[in-house]
Amino acid sequence: EKKKTMLTVGVSVFGVLLAMWIAAGGLHKIEQGYVGVYYRGGALLDGVVQPGYHLMLPITQVKSIQVTLQTDEIKNVPCGTSGGVLVHFDRIEVVNILDEGSVHDVVRRYTANYDKPLIFDKVHHEVNQFCSVHTLQEVYIEKFDQIDENLKNALQRQLNEMAPGLSVQAVRVTKPKIPDVIRQNYEAMEAEKTKLMVAEQHQRVVEKEAETERRRAVIEAEKDAAVRTILTESKIKEREGDRTMAAIDDEMHLAREKAKVDAEFYQQSRLADANKLKLTPEYLEMLRAQAIASNTKMYFGPDVPSMFLPSPLAESTEQRKKSS
Repeated sequence: EKKKTMLTVGVSVFGVLLAMWIAAGGLHKIEQGYVGVYYRGGALLDGVVQPGYHLMLPITQVKSIQVTLQTDEIKNVPCGTSGGVLVHFDRIEVVNILDEGSVHDVVRRYTANYDKPLIFDKVHHEVNQFCSVHTLQEVYIEKFDQIDENLKNALQRQLNEMAPGLSVQAVRVTKPKIPDVIRQNYEAMEAEKTKLMVAEQHQRVVEKEAETERRRAVIEAEKDAAVRTILTESKIKEREGDRTMAAIDDEMHLAREKAKVDAEFYQQSRLADANKLKLTPEYLEMLRAQAIASNTKMYFGPDVPSMFLPSPLAESTEQRKKSS
């Protein structure tokens, strides 16, 4: 009975001690995206632990170190320009990430709050370095768009030497605050620039409208000229067609007339050839007789036969006269 009682008391005491240990932080959790490092007596212990539940002695302390992208926000960063004007950047954001394999070395050299000496302090330093060699005009307007890239490159060069494994992904810089008097001057200047831009834009619009009108006029003139050219060419082609038709008609008329003349010439030639064939003594004698027969006049005298009779007949008549 005593043994059971002692065992029960021992278990109870162990449970109480375990509960006190857990309550004192012996059981702890590391969130996803972080790793844990341990300190005991202020000294950093070796190794890191992964996300999850872990146990440690009450005299040990744990620090969670983020190994995913994180954004450090540095506020109210002063900046003195080369001209002696003091401006302030309300907020500068540095997006960075620490490689898990470099966690222990970085924490050992710069503590768990490594981003203060490596990010926050370096941002102040690099911003003042930039401002010290540039005028207010350059910082506020002309080279403001270069500040974030210059700051990112400067930080990364420093980290490559001081904390390999910690890399800067991006830097975002807000517009700096400048003294009210200077700001009012800039605002007035911007207002004038805006007026000038409006005037220039209006002038460009007017010029564009004039140019458009000029081009429209040119296009209309070119169109009219093209129409006139087409009409002229059409008339020329029409005249050429008329001339061609006239030439064809002339050629056809000439050909018809030539054909008529040739036909007439051929007819007369053939008729002349036929007449030549007809001009025989017998045919001529027949024509002579027809002419005498158709003559109604009467002739008297001794030479009548020689006038109307052919030569052989006249000769025979003459012979008869001589013989009588």
